[in-house]
Amino acid sequence: MAKMIGIRPVRLDEVGLLKEIAEQTFTETFGHDNSSAQLQAYFDTDYSIETLAAELNHPETEIDFIMVDNQVAGYIKLNWGTAQTEQELEKAIEVQRIYILKAFQGQGLGKFAFEYALEVAEDGDFDWAWLGVWEHNHKAQALYAKYGFEKFAEHDFPIGDKIDTDWLLRKDLR
Repeated sequence: MAKMIGIRPVRLDEVGLLKEIAEQTFTETFGHDNSSAQLQAYFDTDYSIETLAAELNHPETEIDFIMVDNQVAGYIKLNWGTAQTEQELEKAIEVQRIYILKAFQGQGLGKFAFEYALEVAEDGDFDWAWLGVWEHNHKAQALYAKYGFEKFAEHDFPIGDKIDTDWLLRKDLR
């Protein structure tokens, strides 16, 4: 039987579930490279209920759950205007987060969510789509390159007392 895959907005009353999914997916993705203290320090700031609620309420941010058969399988976060984490590109949309729970990986959900993000970018009045990707995440870098994204800068990504480097990749939508 075919699985029902979709994307739906996260409601403000689901901020606790968003926090849980965000922490679990981040830990599953980067836990091997960070101590539990580093992860907790990151969660206390970037994934606090207050921070996530403010992001959900921001008019230039879209946060959606990725759904499989009515179960939350991950989430996606898009930013434009003042909500972007960097302001280097004019008329740009940022694909800030695409995270899939480990139990749902290998089903094409990351590609599905990324293509959704590109549809939003192309349907909007944007000249650029961009994102940050960890410098050691070669699998994701290869995927983004297939879609025409190219490196244009780097920035620091603090996780507790550790600083990682993210590559900033962009795609011209004009």
